[in-house]
Amino acid sequence: METLLENILIYSLTALLCIAVIYFYLRNQHKKSKKVTEKIDRAKLEGLHEPVSLHPVIDVNSCIGTGACVAACPEKDIIGMVNGKAKTINTSQCVGHGACFHACPTHAITLVIGTETRGVELPHVKPTFETNVRGIYIAGELGGMGLIKNAVEQGKQAVDNIAKCIKSNSIADYDLVIAGAGPAGISASLTAKKHGLRFITLEQDSLGGTVFTYPRAKIVMTSDMNLPLYGKVRLSETGKSELLKLWNDALGKNEITIKENSKVENIINKGDHFEVETIKGERFTTTSILLALGRRGTPRKLGVPGELQEKVAYRLLDEENIVDKDIMIVGGGDSAIESAVLLCENNSVSLSYRSETFSRLKPKNAEIIKIKAETGKVNLLFNTNITDIGENDITFNNSKTNEVITLKNDLVYIFAGGELPTQFLKKAGINVNMNFGVSVLKHKK
Repeated sequence: METLLENILIYSLTALLCIAVIYFYLRNQHKKSKKVTEKIDRAKLEGLHEPVSLHPVIDVNSCIGTGACVAACPEKDIIGMVNGKAKTINTSQCVGHGACFHACPTHAITLVIGTETRGVELPHVKPTFETNVRGIYIAGELGGMGLIKNAVEQGKQAVDNIAKCIKSNSIADYDLVIAGAGPAGISASLTAKKHGLRFITLEQDSLGGTVFTYPRAKIVMTSDMNLPLYGKVRLSETGKSELLKLWNDALGKNEITIKENSKVENIINKGDHFEVETIKGERFTTTSILLALGRRGTPRKLGVPGELQEKVAYRLLDEENIVDKDIMIVGGGDSAIESAVLLCENNSVSLSYRSETFSRLKPKNAEIIKIKAETGKVNLLFNTNITDIGENDITFNNSKTNEVITLKNDLVYIFAGGELPTQFLKKAGINVNMNFGVSVLKHKK
């Protein structure tokens, strides 16, 4: 009898302990869920919940609540957990690393571009990466895939497919012309070398494409990737300089030279081959073309007097050499903010933005620009539009007060986005469609 009572007591205490643990766990989860829900409500009020580009869509029926996606995301408050299910929060601030996609153990995440209400223009591309024009392929950012790791993989896969279709009796100079030397273009070049193709890689600016235009101190958030003819590269929070050094090393070891400052201006279909013309008038004949271009390769201009002066730039390079200058930065995105922060320590920096507040900044950038403004490091000029860029000054007006102001100025940096090369694609015969909520990367069932 005594042993029975002891066993009952032990089981009772164990049960009470289990109940207590479950209670405190559920209470803790409820608190966390409440915080995430409050963040989602705040993001909706601030216009940060609606995605603007590539973003995760979560299948709640497949989600088992491991939180692996939250832990894997290198950004802050893009995904959170509510009642044991993953939910998107500040979706407009997602930069499309794809870490959540790869981390999810149940494949509950799909990477999507565009929404039901906000369309995104994309060229039509087959699973082989070939467009509707036979012989012209697209990989990387232009096709909607801006993630470095996946752009690298797409460049490789595209050339693998191209290599299967090369005709040995072609009269063209090349088997393949690669337009663009960003992540997809570099991977494609290495893969073309691996297959022994006759190829040339043309880049409108410098090696690295969009990555080259990043400020030197900017962190390029990415993950491990496999470079053809080079091997697996382990990366986490890698700066621009390190990434460019890596790509130079991979290309150098394989004796591949990128033809820089050679923007592809025109593609002429000759039936059995193509003629590729650059902006400098160079002409190359080829049996196939891979467009590994950026979606915003051509900077959008303001269209104001004085914009063609040498002191006006659309990207920031070697910021450490710029000292004691009166600088105007135009734009309200992360590139504008990061440039202002980098320049403000050694220069007098003003930032002009047409809206009343910043709306789609990464949380870290929003926090630091606020501090810089409060401490007088950066002069924020909201509701303003540049009207004239003089040799030694710059003029802008306030859209709310109609006040016209002129400031002393040495340099102007414009970050107003870029223009999708839609006309270039259409001229080449490539179909470009408006896409609403199209899956760019999803797991195969």
